[in-house]
Amino acid sequence: MKIILTHEVSGLGTPGDIVEVKDGFGRNYLLPQGFAILWTKGAEKQVESIKRARGAREVRDLGHANEIKSQLEGLKVTLSARAGQGGRLFGSVTANEVAEAVKTAGGPALDKRKIELPAAIKSTGGYTVQIKLHPDVTAKFNLNVVAAK
Repeated sequence: MKIILTHEVSGLGTPGDIVEVKDGFGRNYLLPQGFAILWTKGAEKQVESIKRARGAREVRDLGHANEIKSQLEGLKVTLSARAGQGGRLFGSVTANEVAEAVKTAGGPALDKRKIELPAAIKSTGGYTVQIKLHPDVTAKFNLNVVAAK
């Protein structure tokens, strides 16, 4: 089965890649999850727009990644979440919420899929969050989770 990837799939490729996969893998996993679309001549024309969008999201080069890393490491990121007694959160903090908190704190727009949380953040306090900016550059920054008033 020939498909076009719309998301990054480890071991298979990046968005915009045209790959050949087994029918069951494509039909039962990649297509229903929205990670890929079926290949057609018309869909192949969409590959250019997918690649342009990926280029806009990706970090340009190693120098740019190091610049973003230094910007992130000097940032104080605070995230307020609903919490009960004892600082226990209702639910947990997601990568999307962390990306929004970084943006609110004056940092760059981050891709939530590249954010690596230490574990499920289910209580208030300080946490160290990693983000993979480039294959060679990983930034770490401190996230302070506080109870919402």
